[in-house]
Amino acid sequence: MTVTRGQEQGMAAVVQLAAYENFRLIEDHDLGAVAANVTADFVNRRSADEPMAARTPGPEGMAATVAWLNRAFADIRFEIHEAIVSGERAAVRVTMHATQHGPFVVHDSPDGAVTAVFPSRGRTAAVDQTHWFTVADGKIAEHDAVRDDLGMAQQLGWVPPNPAYLIAMKRAAMAERRAQRRS
Repeated sequence: MTVTRGQEQGMAAVVQLAAYENFRLIEDHDLGAVAANVTADFVNRRSADEPMAARTPGPEGMAATVAWLNRAFADIRFEIHEAIVSGERAAVRVTMHATQHGPFVVHDSPDGAVTAVFPSRGRTAAVDQTHWFTVADGKIAEHDAVRDDLGMAQQLGWVPPNPAYLIAMKRAAMAERRAQRRS
């Protein structure tokens, strides 16, 4: 099949719109828009540190990621610097701006257990990220990303930790593990 320049530009606009809509629904905590934005078999390649529900394929996994992020961060905003679209793939360079208002809970074990908790210190961060999206039928089918997690940790006061913050982390992790066992 031959794709004309007009069709190629139309496809590029669809791919870019799907990627931009993904950022908007995270910003707005719009769980109702998730099903319209991702495919039934959507895969988030960066969900290994997230709760087990976020590792689920499809809209349920994406909704769990949105909820997880919004539990930790208020006023999430993605400043889009550039987007490059090739076929059904988009690479988008952004800065995520947010204020931590809740615990940032890490679940990086294979069974989804809580492995670390970073309590809020009420600080803001501006974190550089690059996201890759694959789009099928106007919806996101796959997501991957590279983020400056160390820069975020430094801005939010997680590192270098002081003794009082290490104690707060330990207490918060214990509370999260108890809550995880109850649910």
